[in-house]
Amino acid sequence: MKKILSTLIVIAILSVTSKSAFAQEQFQKGDKLLNVGIGGGGYGFYGGGFAVGGSFEVGVHEFISVGAQADLNFYNYSYSFGPKDSYVSVPIAARGSYHYGKHFLTINALDLYAGPVLGFSIDGNKYYTGTSIVIGVQAGARYYFKPAMGVFAEFSGGSNVIPAKVGLSFKF
Repeated sequence: MKKILSTLIVIAILSVTSKSAFAQEQFQKGDKLLNVGIGGGGYGFYGGGFAVGGSFEVGVHEFISVGAQADLNFYNYSYSFGPKDSYVSVPIAARGSYHYGKHFLTINALDLYAGPVLGFSIDGNKYYTGTSIVIGVQAGARYYFKPAMGVFAEFSGGSNVIPAKVGLSFKF
C-alpha cells in the first residue's frame, strides 16, 4: 500500500512539474520577439494607405522589452478639394513595450503590451522628399498558437506612425 501511495505521489509531482516545464509563458526576460505584418490607415487625416513592416524586441526585464521597428507605407491624400497625391514613407523607430498582461491574465499564450515609439521617417512623392519625426505610442496583443509562433494585432497613435497592423509573431 505504501509503495502504491508513494508511486502515485511521485507521478502526481512529475505530472505537475512536467506540465509547468512545458507551459507557454506570456513574456520573459531574454525573449526575442519578431513581428512581421501588414497595416493600413495612412497618416492622421490623410486618406487611406497600405503598409508592410516589422518590429524586433528583446526582453530586458521581466515586464519590459526594447527594440526597433521599420515600415514601408503607401498612402494617398489631398488638401481640401485638391487632387489626390500618392506618398511613400519609411518610418524607422526605436520602441519599448511594457508587457502588462502578466499582471492579470491566466491565458499563458496571450501577451498584452504597450509602449512608446520614437524615430524618424523618410517621406516622399513625385514633388518632395524629406524626413519627419516619428513619435507615438503603440499597444497590441500577441497570441501564440505554438510556443514560438503566433499572431499579433497592434494599434498606434501619434505622429507618422502606422495606425493599425496585423501579422505573424515569432518568439526566439
